[in-house]
Amino acid sequence: MSNTCTDSFKSAEHVGGVGLALPIIFVVLYGSAFPAAKVGLLYAGVFEFLALRYALVAALLSIVALVLRAPWPRTRRDLMHICVAGLLMVGIFNAAAFASVALGVPPAVCALIIALQPIIVALGAKPLLGEHTSGRQWLGLLLGVLGVYLVVSGNLVLDTTYITGVGLSLLALISQAAGNLYQKKFCAPMNVFTGGSVQNLISAAVMLAAIGVFGMHEVHWTGRFVMSLVWMTVVVSVGAVSILYVMIRRGKVSVVASLFYLVPVSAAIGAYVLFSQVPTGVQFLGAVVAAAGVAIVARPAVGRDRLESPVSNQ
Repeated sequence: MSNTCTDSFKSAEHVGGVGLALPIIFVVLYGSAFPAAKVGLLYAGVFEFLALRYALVAALLSIVALVLRAPWPRTRRDLMHICVAGLLMVGIFNAAAFASVALGVPPAVCALIIALQPIIVALGAKPLLGEHTSGRQWLGLLLGVLGVYLVVSGNLVLDTTYITGVGLSLLALISQAAGNLYQKKFCAPMNVFTGGSVQNLISAAVMLAAIGVFGMHEVHWTGRFVMSLVWMTVVVSVGAVSILYVMIRRGKVSVVASLFYLVPVSAAIGAYVLFSQVPTGVQFLGAVVAAAGVAIVARPAVGRDRLESPVSNQ
């Protein structure tokens, strides 16, 4: 999970850097979320896992906000916008991504699809934010779509469950991109800790409502489930957002944007360690093609500081 203030980006280039250590750690933590989620979903339903995670994250971020005396939203309008952005970037995004993994989509494939988010943001920036979409960015979109097709095509014809899972990954992608655009347009002054607490709290409430509609699945409190929950809560949602906050304040937005496209590789390594999942040659080629497409779209935008960092809530 990550939420950043847009006005921080403009001043970031004038502040000293932090080297490569923190960006690399961030990418590793973000990528680890996909296989870690797969572990947790072995012992709990999607909505149950996320309700617990969101509630814990909201509590932890509230404590941090109180310690740092961070400002809370001042008006109902600000609160409404923060909640809408949170539902898109935290609630719907994670629910769709978790459900995709639960249906058998490999964590690295889910991460690859979601890593196309900067392309969707670039295309949506023109109608929503008045930003130009160049021919190079359209080329990047086509390469990204081709790369994802190469990765998922082997299972699309034979397995309808897999198709549903891929569709949920695409829903996660669209929700994340829409949330980032909404956040940039309406939530620029939001504090990362208080805003994050509000967004996780509203997302937890939605997950509880979903449990009421679809029924509750039993949570098996095994050691592996607790480790997965703690990892997703403390390391990914709280730890990663803190690292991102430090990097943006010290002027490393461009580095984060560049290394973010290594997230599917990080997820693939985690999936191999935990589940012995090895990408095929075609999937590896697809990942390279998709990464090239995203790089084509994002590189000019980052250079002009026109688009928000592609890092999302995870």
